[in-house]
Amino acid sequence: MTLQVDAVPAFDDNYIWVLHDGRHAALVDPGQAEPALRHLDRHGLSLGAILLTHHHHDHVGGVDRLLETAEVPVFGPPDPRIPQVSTPCRDGDRISIDAPDLKFRVLETPGHTRTHIAFYGHRRLFSGDTLFSIGCGKLFEGTPEQMQASFDKLAGLPEDTAVHCGHEYTRANCEFALSVEPGNAELRRLAEHVDRLRDADRITLPSTLGTEKQCNPFLRTRKPAVIDAARRRDPDCSGQPASVFGVLRAWKDAG
Repeated sequence: MTLQVDAVPAFDDNYIWVLHDGRHAALVDPGQAEPALRHLDRHGLSLGAILLTHHHHDHVGGVDRLLETAEVPVFGPPDPRIPQVSTPCRDGDRISIDAPDLKFRVLETPGHTRTHIAFYGHRRLFSGDTLFSIGCGKLFEGTPEQMQASFDKLAGLPEDTAVHCGHEYTRANCEFALSVEPGNAELRRLAEHVDRLRDADRITLPSTLGTEKQCNPFLRTRKPAVIDAARRRDPDCSGQPASVFGVLRAWKDAG
């Protein structure tokens, strides 16, 4: 099977990921039904499954409408806030989808939300709002310690893993990353490339895990330059990875 992955824009900056084989499709985080339905209809695809990373409305808001059009399995975290989930997924679970033929390993990645999960398979990571291109999600329900542990888990995946996240935040994330590591030449080259893509109204995703390790400060909390930047920002930073992560996230949140 030749797997194709399409990014369908939703809301202002969300992406719904459509995984298909030319006939059948699975949707990841359909926050809106109509853009997904239009894409399925335009490409002659039948819906075979829905995968959800967390409970936020901009990732699950279209599920009820989609289920009216097709009774399909819904994979997601065991969370009462997502009652549509028919197959609860926990860390280490292996899930299979029949149409299209897909297999994923489930990774629990709490931090952005308490029950956030990611799906890894076919050399692709669907990371929701945990790992963004050159950034990370806000800590709405979790702690820096939890998010650091989630990032350490994702960092163990192969470097050629394509990273499909939930939002188009890469340009702003690069700007912040450069404020943390202005001397990172690889990051500066990436930021220039991202500027060219966005100026042409083109998507910046997927990234790769290798690129993220080189450029994403939240994956670089053990690097001396990032530790030094965190300590300059907050002299109380211990220099330990979770402490650095917490300082970076608070710094980003402050705008």
